[in-house]
Amino acid sequence: MNAKRSDKIATGVLYGISATIVLILAALLLYILARGLPHISWEFLTQPSRAYQEGGGIGIQLFNSFYLLFITMLISFPISLGAGIYLSEYAKKNWVTDIIRTSIEILSSLPSVVVGLFGFLVFVIQFGYGFSIISGALALTFFNLPLLTRNVEESLQAVHYTQREAGLALGLSRWETVLRIVVPEATPGILTGVILSSGRIFGEAAALIYTAGQSAPALDFTNWNPLSVSSPISIFRQAETLAVHIWKINTEGTMPDGAAVSAGASAVLIIAVLLFNFGARAVGKRLYKKMTSA
Repeated sequence: MNAKRSDKIATGVLYGISATIVLILAALLLYILARGLPHISWEFLTQPSRAYQEGGGIGIQLFNSFYLLFITMLISFPISLGAGIYLSEYAKKNWVTDIIRTSIEILSSLPSVVVGLFGFLVFVIQFGYGFSIISGALALTFFNLPLLTRNVEESLQAVHYTQREAGLALGLSRWETVLRIVVPEATPGILTGVILSSGRIFGEAAALIYTAGQSAPALDFTNWNPLSVSSPISIFRQAETLAVHIWKINTEGTMPDGAAVSAGASAVLIIAVLLFNFGARAVGKRLYKKMTSA
């Protein structure tokens, strides 16, 4: 068998494996969407859930998911941006930076349930925050930091060194060069990573079961007192998210129409995660085109 024939066979095998994986994923997504889309309506997306009655929705859980995502990114993005800038622009190659990078790799490989148990022991019990949004957000920060920090570092390192030299040649300090030239140039990659990590957070369940809680108290959207447990902006209230709600429906069985609600909620979750992923690609491409054409 000659080399060209072997190459064609190997290429065909790889294409076949890729096609099989794509078909399996597509079939899974289509199955979830086909089961869930008929149950989605405006009332389903806005009404609160009902434990022992039919006709409940996912309004509060959906709001909790987005609000928890916002709080998590509010905490984790500045930290990861600072860590990424330090590792990319200032850190020297030594044992300290090796330990930092190894720690990041270890944290990124931790199962989410381990992060949840850590959050339960530290934030829920030791810090006394209880089952709350802030406990869930802090736990998800540990879950999200490795991926986001690595993304920021790689985006900054992708900026050509001549950009830095040009800034220094113009009389800018090293920090001004990073802030005014390197970070703006790396913005498309950073923003893409932020959106992708947001989709990962939005679909997380295991870490939140132990930290944010498994109940969704009724919210009073006219009450904007952050210290009130019925206020939608309070970070000290329990917040069952959409992913946790799906898990809860399928484990407790307290809803007469639990199968329909679970199917609809799963479809909404899949659509949201897909929108995060496609949105990341679209935003990244648009920013790259805008920057290259400027």
